[in-house]
Amino acid sequence: FHTIPGNSVGAMTAVAPNTPMPVSLIERKPSPGIKADEKLQHNKERLRNMAKELAQVLAPLVRDGQVRITEGALGITIDINANVLFASGDARLGIEAVRALVAVAEILSPTDFPIVIEGHTDNTPISTAQFPSNWELSGVRASSVVRLFVDSGVDPRRLTATGYADQRPVADNALAEGKMRNRRVAITIESRVPDDSVKIRNVVE
Repeated sequence: FHTIPGNSVGAMTAVAPNTPMPVSLIERKPSPGIKADEKLQHNKERLRNMAKELAQVLAPLVRDGQVRITEGALGITIDINANVLFASGDARLGIEAVRALVAVAEILSPTDFPIVIEGHTDNTPISTAQFPSNWELSGVRASSVVRLFVDSGVDPRRLTATGYADQRPVADNALAEGKMRNRRVAITIESRVPDDSVKIRNVVE
């Protein structure tokens, strides 16, 4: 052992020589910003191309006002009127709905973007043995779309299903047109660039 100076009053502390002391170091990769920016730009281009393909396969429904495709901060969102997909109070996809969603799945399956599927209802309450409330109805409708996507080749690890009942309206439920708009399934293809520029590792010095 040897001694090293301690505090201002002259205290001495014994320290064993060559004793390894664990510390945490932050390892920074060189110039991460450029690569992240390039990946972000690449993702934006891929999303733009995907939005064009989706608009093409859903063109008849878009023209009829049954489908809206928008691009925002999170990525691409496809809002589909529930009347196109399901019978009233039901969560089973109709034949025409299956055809449209399979076409969407064929565009999504080769990509690696996360996909969030949301079920929404209007504020008219439901109370059946299968759906005690709008929460169950909206959740099962979202799950029905997820199941079809998985069957059509979309990686299930990319998919999330959630039901919001009538809690996130996009129009006034006091109007019939507003109720119709609120009954929908929203499919969001998310654009994410993970922040992997900094990695923390434990070392011994």
